Amino acid sequence: MSRLSRKGLKEDLAAEQSEDRHDRMEEACGVFGIFAPGEDLFRLSCFALFALQHRGQESAGIAVSDGKTIHLKKGVGLVSEVFTDLEAMKNKPTVAAVSHVRYSTSGGSRPENAQPLLIEYRHGSLAVVHNGNLINALELREFLEDRGSIFQTTTDSELVAHLIARYGYRDLEASLTSALPHLRGAYNFLFLAENSLVGVRDPYGIHPLSLGKWKGHYVLASETCAFDTIGAEMIRDIEPGEMVIIDENGLTSKQALPSQRLALCVFEYIYFARPDSNIHGKNVHLVRKELGRRLAREHPAQADLVTGVPDSSLSAASGFAEELGIPYEMGMIKNKYIGRTFIQPNQKIRSLGVQLKLNPIYKVVEGKSVVVVDDSIVRGTTSQKLVNMFFRAGAREVHLRISSPPVISPCYYGIYTPTYEELIGSSRAVEEIREQIGATSLGYLGYQNMIESAGLTESELCTACFSGHYPISSKGRENYDEIRRL
Repeated sequence: MSRLSRKGLKEDLAAEQSEDRHDRMEEACGVFGIFAPGEDLFRLSCFALFALQHRGQESAGIAVSDGKTIHLKKGVGLVSEVFTDLEAMKNKPTVAAVSHVRYSTSGGSRPENAQPLLIEYRHGSLAVVHNGNLINALELREFLEDRGSIFQTTTDSELVAHLIARYGYRDLEASLTSALPHLRGAYNFLFLAENSLVGVRDPYGIHPLSLGKWKGHYVLASETCAFDTIGAEMIRDIEPGEMVIIDENGLTSKQALPSQRLALCVFEYIYFARPDSNIHGKNVHLVRKELGRRLAREHPAQADLVTGVPDSSLSAASGFAEELGIPYEMGMIKNKYIGRTFIQPNQKIRSLGVQLKLNPIYKVVEGKSVVVVDDSIVRGTTSQKLVNMFFRAGAREVHLRISSPPVISPCYYGIYTPTYEELIGSSRAVEEIREQIGATSLGYLGYQNMIESAGLTESELCTACFSGHYPISSKGRENYDEIRRL
């Protein structure tokens, strides 16, 4: 890698090390694509991105093709901040579109890293959106730079565009068939050419990608909640290693890479996905309720009320309360208008971050023994603040229950987690964690209960952050670790 590239990655990753930002398992990105000639695809894509906003709140972008030219609009911020004038694109002829909301796991949140990425090569224009992370990104980047490639971004999503241009077949499908075997890691890619849309899922299917239909036209999205928002019908999940080509002839499917096995990220069910989404036939809300029920059986508590941490833990909290027959209450309120782009200029302001987003309802918790259900503990700093918040609100006891096992290992597949040393669950026993965060009691859901709640077999899930067992060969992971250490 060139000195300039290393410097850029170092600056980006240094900017990502905020304690508050990475005390959660941060979302993957969200992608949406549609082939529907003659429709208002810019506006439709914008609506779909609103539905996927929870998967990325750093940047948003839409690329639309009119059959001859690809037009791009993207920027840093929430969807509502980037797309302030929907009327500007109204009535413009469009054939197909891809769109993206981003949370950076590699490459940082620089404006040029916002997607879609638009490239020009010998056979025209190509817009690319990506959800996931390539664990051999550094290796590929060095290979391409040594052969003359010049990168405009520090994101690994640009690598596949350079590989496509390098192979240079007139047919995009042929270029992708040659390029994809070089990629190792987790990815959902959508590619927009002037008159076609192509979607690809990695051979392990680590992140979800679904196929739907809207007014007879095919659509692709990270989650089915995007289909619901625009009135599309869910057809099926894209299979691991599958490539779908959508153009004027309809939809063509091929197995671009041999499917290794389904290894769906279990955290999609626990935290990332919206509760109204369905992933591989399982409704996320119902899975989370089952997580809560099993958590209650495993770690019951004598308490006056149960509350969840908005929004991802509410389903699990309701299941916990139902199982034990304890009243479920709205114990805290989330400020929905504080985005991830909120600037925290100094430590004194950063320390107020949790209070800005969450506030307990004093009259509900005062003098009560409270069970607080959350989805995970990463570093422990946010959990400590939550517990302190309830005690300051007058709670007599705060019993913390976690609807997943301890997080013991980093993720390399498109979800930012801290290093082993920073993960509180990798080096401390449960009682030590309880003492550090100050809870009256602490209970984690057992590993097997998590698997059974998801309704898939252990071999169909990626549980690396809980087990340390990675579905993809560790070869190349050292390179990803090197990027994070720069």
